[in-house]
Amino acid sequence: MNSISTDKSVNISSVLTLPVIVASLGYFVDVYDLLLFNIVRVPSLKDLGLTEDQISTIGAHIYNWQQAGLLIGGFLWGILGDRLGRRSVLFGSILTYSLANIACGFTNNIEVYSVLRFIAGFGLAGELGAGITLIAEILPKELRGYGASVVASVGLAGAIAAFFAVKLTDWRTAYFIGGGMGLVLLALRVNVLESIIFDLSLKKRNAKSVPWWTIFTDRSRLIRYIRCMGIGLPTYMVIGIYATFGNEFAKALGIPGDVQAGNCVLYTYMGVVSGDFFSGILSQWLQSRRKAILLMLTMTFIGAVWLMYGGIQTTTTLYICYAWLGFSIGYIAMFLTTTAEQFGTNLRATVTTSVANNVRATVLITLPVFQFLKPEWGVLQGGTIIGIICFVPALLSLWKMEETYGKELDYEEV
Repeated sequence: MNSISTDKSVNISSVLTLPVIVASLGYFVDVYDLLLFNIVRVPSLKDLGLTEDQISTIGAHIYNWQQAGLLIGGFLWGILGDRLGRRSVLFGSILTYSLANIACGFTNNIEVYSVLRFIAGFGLAGELGAGITLIAEILPKELRGYGASVVASVGLAGAIAAFFAVKLTDWRTAYFIGGGMGLVLLALRVNVLESIIFDLSLKKRNAKSVPWWTIFTDRSRLIRYIRCMGIGLPTYMVIGIYATFGNEFAKALGIPGDVQAGNCVLYTYMGVVSGDFFSGILSQWLQSRRKAILLMLTMTFIGAVWLMYGGIQTTTTLYICYAWLGFSIGYIAMFLTTTAEQFGTNLRATVTTSVANNVRATVLITLPVFQFLKPEWGVLQGGTIIGIICFVPALLSLWKMEETYGKELDYEEV
């Protein structure tokens, strides 16, 4: 099960299969739509007649609806993926969030806007986990890292596309673009085949049926699940706090001029695109998921120390630091590939999909803590404490985690 193949006869061009290409495009649309509300929050709510104070409070309320959709959808889509197949989840999720985003472009009502963002979040929850699970089971075990690189680097470019879509159009058109891209992708997915590993697993399922909630009641599964979440904590700490509040960090550092948080997020995602491509290749070169993730975590830690205590004095240096941080957390698809490899076929989609969205949603915990710490400790000290809260569990999780490079995935949880 854990043997590592050194067979060099496998053609790396076989990575660029239809499932990998479609999963990459799916993640592109996923990231575009996921970040779009954050980008258009102010102009859309202002256009709907809200005051500046209302934009802050109601905007946070709508965002929480979207995050609630991600949390609920992460489990439901994952369960469906293990019962009905990975392909069916990819169809259902993209149809859900595409139609919800198109509807957002027509909305003139705050309550309806909130419900639509919940539906969009619910739909978006199924995309990445199901896609990573599918390609992990389809690709040869020697090439799964390359597949993760392609999916991540193409997918995360969706964040950059979202920024430019808003700059070049209005907020309603940006929603139409996202929904339209999803419907086009839906047509491409007609020819994507189901995982053979899943089909074989389904035939055995009567003898080895395992309820999804045993992830939390079985000690071994729970420990593996927590470790998979733990190694991902620094990724959304950087995105959700360090980059999103980049203007506040700039002010605390005494950097002159008006530093826009949106630019900090943009440079971070530009780094993530290249970092995610690099991390997959790195894991193949090292023949180790754990070593690759450890190197990326170390680079992230260095970037965090640089941001807090590196004496950054100019906007240019600050943006370079955010690009470094983005590159360093560019192991998002890699830690999800590792998650898929940690569990048997009959629970793999549930775990991978829910872990992806649980890590995204950790901002709902770390952000209030950061806001609580700022008045007394300040932005930099508060950011440091949040960093400790996220880095320590990440390193502890990685320490005892099973090495899964080259692991055969045709097995069941029993």
